[in-house]
Amino acid sequence: MLDVTGLNLEFHDHLIPETVVRDFELHMEPGEIVGLVGESGSGKSMTALAIAGLLSRHDMQKRGKILFEGEDILTCARSRLRALQGDDIAMIFQEPMTSLNPVLPVGWQVEEALRIHRPEMDREERKRRALQMLSDVELEDAERVYRAYPHQLSGGMRQRVMIAAAMICEPRLLIADEPTTALDVTIQYQIVRLLLRINREKKTAILFISHDLSLVRRLCRRVVVMQGGGIVESGDAETVFFHPKEPYTKKLIAAIPRCEKGEEGGEQDAHGGGRTLLEVSNVRIGFAQERRSLFEKRKIRPVLRGVSLTLREGEVLGLVGESGCGKSTLARVILGLERQDAGSVSHFSEHPQMVFQDPYGSLNPARKVGWILEEPLRIRGVRAPRERREKALSMLQKVGLGPEIADRYPRQLSGGQRQRVCIGAALMLEPKLLIADEAVSALDVTVQDQILELLLSLKEEMGLSVLFISHDMRVVYRMSDRVLVMRDGQIVEQGSVEQVYFAPCHPYTKRLLEAADLGGKRAG
Repeated sequence: MLDVTGLNLEFHDHLIPETVVRDFELHMEPGEIVGLVGESGSGKSMTALAIAGLLSRHDMQKRGKILFEGEDILTCARSRLRALQGDDIAMIFQEPMTSLNPVLPVGWQVEEALRIHRPEMDREERKRRALQMLSDVELEDAERVYRAYPHQLSGGMRQRVMIAAAMICEPRLLIADEPTTALDVTIQYQIVRLLLRINREKKTAILFISHDLSLVRRLCRRVVVMQGGGIVESGDAETVFFHPKEPYTKKLIAAIPRCEKGEEGGEQDAHGGGRTLLEVSNVRIGFAQERRSLFEKRKIRPVLRGVSLTLREGEVLGLVGESGCGKSTLARVILGLERQDAGSVSHFSEHPQMVFQDPYGSLNPARKVGWILEEPLRIRGVRAPRERREKALSMLQKVGLGPEIADRYPRQLSGGQRQRVCIGAALMLEPKLLIADEAVSALDVTVQDQILELLLSLKEEMGLSVLFISHDMRVVYRMSDRVLVMRDGQIVEQGSVEQVYFAPCHPYTKRLLEAADLGGKRAG
């Protein structure tokens, strides 16, 4: 069905052409699921965009062939390409907030492919189909989501909306570029099962791009490993993951966080030894729901229902729970970005900082990275340009980026590079309290490993305290001294990592751990 041969992609918007994909080969049969893995910047997303026919015809030289059922995507007419896109070939993008139109309701956007490719459908039929797809991707209250705008949904809910929009025309080839990045473990598991069901029932071929190697191993039968724009290893998933041949593949697999009882993460002090740095007591907050009519009384939806926690100096406190449970709202309340309806928040540190979930939405698109990193110093009164520049370049080095990144705009960076810039900007003022909201969710495993090591070293060097919010149970285990489990705006379980992971009490915690598949079982 898909036959990619000799694909080479070169950018020509600089004085020296830059090759981003070289000699790429891929062959897929109908109904096959292939995983594409590699570090950020290895060429995965560029390859996917080329296959979907979404690369600009300007500023890029494309050589080779991309045959979809005999038609060359690289040379076919624009009108034919438009007919294929969304109907026969669909793509799920990595960053849903930047892919969804912020001024249009979600339902209108999910229906868009039907308006283009199914003109015979009337309005009511399109709506029924859209509501069914929203339900299929496990979105509760599909009618409410249908009427909502993207900013009114959580990160995980927005990603599921993207999946619904991609699948609404039942394409024969689905390109999923990091489709579970923003999702918690239970929804990840549901999405994997959904993709497997679609694959079995519809014979939809899936090119699954992800930095989550554990997820790729669970879903894919065949894996292609990319580095520096080229393929370094490919083959059966079990062989690649358990008997890798290339050193680069071995490095990727070694970077996967392990969850084994008695490891370093489980031996840390469960209560921390320093003074209290943050205290949250019985915090409650609710948001007004949209009214269906002018005369309907506005209802308040509880988001946080009496949340209390304590974070000590030098401690890393993990916070896990499903998308929409209130984790990010709690983080915003702690920083004063949202005002609670009841309860109190006391933190005893200067300049607490936050690393947000969506890196592209957090960075000023009109400014270069160097300016973005220097901005906190300007606000603090550091007027010497040379001093600001030196500190910005030093921070880039700490987060694993080269000095040339300082002169680039956020749009010129990969998703992982943008997230590292966000982390660097949050650390510029050397805060004592850092809230990391899915701070490594967009990073590949090797870079994720570097960032986690950086955070752990800063914790030791600076006495840094971290509220670490993540859906990745493996990462939380590695990072945390204690863990809080949140559900429906309440803390349902808390304790040391050893206690929560290996002797959980609450059924919900047990379900989270089961969905995380820490034992490495295949899905389906």
